[in-house]
Amino acid sequence: MREGFYEKHGVKVLVGERAITINRQEKVIHSSAGRTVYYDKLIMATGSYPWIPPIKGSETQDCFVYRTIEDLNAIEACARRSKRGAVVGGGLLGLEAAGALKNLGVETHVIEFAPMLMAEQLDQMGGEQLRRKIESMGVRVHTSKNTQEIVQQGNEARKTMRFADGSELEVDFIVFSTGIRPRDKLATQCGLAVAQRGGIVINDTCQTSDPNIYAIGECASWNNRVYGLVAPGYKMAQVAVDHILGSENAFEGADLSAKLKLLGVDVGGIGDAHGRTPARVATFTSMKAKKSTNVLLSAKITKLCSAQYWSATPAITAICCNWY
Repeated sequence: MREGFYEKHGVKVLVGERAITINRQEKVIHSSAGRTVYYDKLIMATGSYPWIPPIKGSETQDCFVYRTIEDLNAIEACARRSKRGAVVGGGLLGLEAAGALKNLGVETHVIEFAPMLMAEQLDQMGGEQLRRKIESMGVRVHTSKNTQEIVQQGNEARKTMRFADGSELEVDFIVFSTGIRPRDKLATQCGLAVAQRGGIVINDTCQTSDPNIYAIGECASWNNRVYGLVAPGYKMAQVAVDHILGSENAFEGADLSAKLKLLGVDVGGIGDAHGRTPARVATFTSMKAKKSTNVLLSAKITKLCSAQYWSATPAITAICCNWY
């Protein structure tokens, strides 16, 4: 943000203090500094926090999350005195974290609860291709692993990870990349509706159960979905502002496309990768040496409900689509 932007536009920014309570009847916010701020319309953008599964030993030394610059600096400092690290979580961010650990020169392991990597974005075929590519880079992949306990000792490393199937893995440090949870405590305290799985419930105009209060970004739940991406947050912000100013606009969901940002791995996906959409059919395209083969299971195609692609080698790319 350019210097002087807020002052120029009449925006007062209060930093170093938290909103403690919201009195919806009087339309006033009380802060940790004892300040009271009155409002006509309120937009809540409290974001999210990294979620760590309830694993015994997960809060001990040399266990990290992968979210802020401070987290990255702490991980890098720990890697300098370590030989072996593990990332719990085989999604997009987890694999990027694994790439970072590998680049720091430590033996790297990925622990994933699901039977394949990027389970939300890829089907079985894509997951298998991705695993082979990740392992070819020297990253060791462990799928279908439910971490039960982290013990603060080991024969060859500082920690021992114990899994539900009875196996163990010794590592020096652990990075958790196991998802986010909305920061909705303030909303709960003031009586706003909150979704069963977390998130402040909003409608298509981003209004909460109180029409004078809006919620946007990772703290909001639209149609029982919390978007952990920045683009939907931008869309929600525009919708909320438009509605406050009297313009017509509506939030209608967002593109859930995802692309793995890892050197040497080219993988991406959008939509319903597992074909749960009713009446869907599939198309598979494989391109090798500028030749392509298409297999179309049905000619009744109207809308794309998902697509994914991956590169097994620089010469081979595959695309799989679901239609309905």
